[in-house]
Amino acid sequence: MKKTNDERLQDLFSYLDSLSYIKSGSIPDIPLYMDQVTTFMDEHLARMKRYPEDKVLTKTMINNYAKNNLLPPPLKKKYTKEHMLMLIFIYYFKNLLSFNDIEELFRPITGGQFSGDGKLSLERIYNEVFSLEDRQMENLKADIKEKFQVASDTFQDAPEDEQEYLRLFAFICELSFDVYLKKQMIEMLADQLREEVPETDKKKK
Repeated sequence: MKKTNDERLQDLFSYLDSLSYIKSGSIPDIPLYMDQVTTFMDEHLARMKRYPEDKVLTKTMINNYAKNNLLPPPLKKKYTKEHMLMLIFIYYFKNLLSFNDIEELFRPITGGQFSGDGKLSLERIYNEVFSLEDRQMENLKADIKEKFQVASDTFQDAPEDEQEYLRLFAFICELSFDVYLKKQMIEMLADQLREEVPETDKKKK
């Protein structure tokens, strides 16, 4: 049975309510082998998958992240809690930004954390960032509701049997435009960070 736009909106809110980030306390403090890493991620981020058969993380992905300088190599084939925290960050960024931009955003963090020189632990940084989740989720819901209401007022003069789809299309376009602009802003900030890197640090890379 075809859903109404109001039902689709409720589906979106129900989906958002079902999401939660991985708490740092649930990540093992002992180093893990790659198979254990992929299993852990797949179990804890299952709700983020679009299709049931999708894999959250694979061995190929992890090797590719290391190859592209997003993730330091494992220690004796084992991945530490710091590796796990970085992999979670990468998971959220990878569908939005290029590897080059992700590397630039992480460089000040990974440079200190994995060398042992970081003033704040990566776990502290992770917890601080994700502590914003609840507030941001409520803001997101309010923004989505506002966009939906605006889209619902469009195409007043369209044929009645076409209005439902056209208003849904307008809503999707609003969401897409929002994502596009935010992506542009993140890329601009990454470019600024890249330009601020001293020439000596660039040569080391």
